[in-house]
Amino acid sequence: MAKSAQPQESNLLKDIIAHAKEYGFVYPSSEIYDGLQAVYDYGPYGVELKNNLKRLWWESMTRLNDNIVGLDAAIFMHPTTWKASGHVDSFNDPMVDNKDSKKRYRADVLIEEKAAQYEQSGEVEKGKELLAAMGKLLDAEDFAALRDLMINEGITCPLSGTVNWTEIRQFNLMFSTQVGSVSEDSSTIYLRPETAQGIFVNFLNVQKTARMKVPFGIAQIGKAFRNEIVARQFIFRMREFEQMEMQYFVRPGTELEWYQRWADTRVKWHLALGIPEEKIRRHDHDKLAHYANAALDIEYQFPFGFKEVEGIHSRTDFDLKAHQDYSKKKQQYFDPEVNQNYVPYVIETSIGADRLFLMALCNAYVEEKSEDKIRTYLKFHPALAPVKAAILPLTKKDGLPEKGKEIFEQLKYDFNIIYEEAASIGKRYARQDLIGTPFCIAVDHQTLEDDTVTIRHRDSMVQERVAIAQLHGRLAAACSFKTVFEKI
Repeated sequence: MAKSAQPQESNLLKDIIAHAKEYGFVYPSSEIYDGLQAVYDYGPYGVELKNNLKRLWWESMTRLNDNIVGLDAAIFMHPTTWKASGHVDSFNDPMVDNKDSKKRYRADVLIEEKAAQYEQSGEVEKGKELLAAMGKLLDAEDFAALRDLMINEGITCPLSGTVNWTEIRQFNLMFSTQVGSVSEDSSTIYLRPETAQGIFVNFLNVQKTARMKVPFGIAQIGKAFRNEIVARQFIFRMREFEQMEMQYFVRPGTELEWYQRWADTRVKWHLALGIPEEKIRRHDHDKLAHYANAALDIEYQFPFGFKEVEGIHSRTDFDLKAHQDYSKKKQQYFDPEVNQNYVPYVIETSIGADRLFLMALCNAYVEEKSEDKIRTYLKFHPALAPVKAAILPLTKKDGLPEKGKEIFEQLKYDFNIIYEEAASIGKRYARQDLIGTPFCIAVDHQTLEDDTVTIRHRDSMVQERVAIAQLHGRLAAACSFKTVFEKI
């Protein structure tokens, strides 16, 4: 009897990383030059999966909600934007070096990992107390006491195993560059560390041109850049990454109701992708950012523990008021229902496209053990699978390739499909399993007689005979985003 199993947690991430490279999902960037730390390239199947995830998110926002519209703001923004947002003065991480290993770390991450160890060993309260103590010291910017906390807790360097830490200091995460063709005339600008500000500075442009009424939302997908002190855990934390954000503008006083509604909706969205309930959890923030009056993370249980995939924040009116103050241009909305001008409050849903990709990949990776062998496959939801179907003629002769190519031509305009005739049919099935193709369509001699083919289903390996005329409808029904939307 076949039995599904995952590798040991300590090895699982290594297996997934190796699989991602071997089968064209993710490569280390500039690998022929020994790579660039925390920068990755998406391969042929990775880019298809990532695009499917982005398109699903985009349509979930803009098609399922008639009061949410899109935007694509520039990466470069006027530098005062980042002064108004607080990034110039306070977008920092506490940095610490170990004197023995010469390695640099984020102090808060090391402390959080220690708290997670307490939680895993059943000392939940001890972990909470440690996080609370860290929060107070960070708020007070008492870095000497924060270093003492690390030493007293026995937090050691993973490499040297010592507590020989340097002083902790702040490290700004923004990348800066120069704009202008002549150095004397150039000025410093920044690669955006988040996509949200592009939405806020265009709030009135979008509201007026799209004729939107509060409440309404603006959605955006785009690149962001952070000079992370320690970028690790594969594509979970990178220096160049992609965000999918929706800022929802609401009437002041209604923000907490909308905050809960969006939190519930976003959790349902993740579950609709096929993520098991036990692998998703909400984590309410004890320590709030200066702009928020409520915040939570939606976390997924990665091989390295529960980590944030998406954040839901009630940002109050901080952003629009800050831009109003710095730009001297009013960022107000006239609400005819209450006959009043006001600066709207904002609910933010922010998800990392790369973290979503990693969640989908980790969730799909299956090693199915039977008595004599291990079958590895990627169990993607058909709507997300990079390749929807493979057309596989049983042999390279007797007119089977010609018939297979005819079917390929019929389907290729609506679905991403593969035609392959090399190697045995069993090996071709296995190759498609490894990239997560949900359906393999075998063309055999009976096909030439009655225009039927065999569909082999990836997850169950069950085979069924289907008329060629039914293929399009079968694929369309199984791979449609509607199958996800209906569960939200």
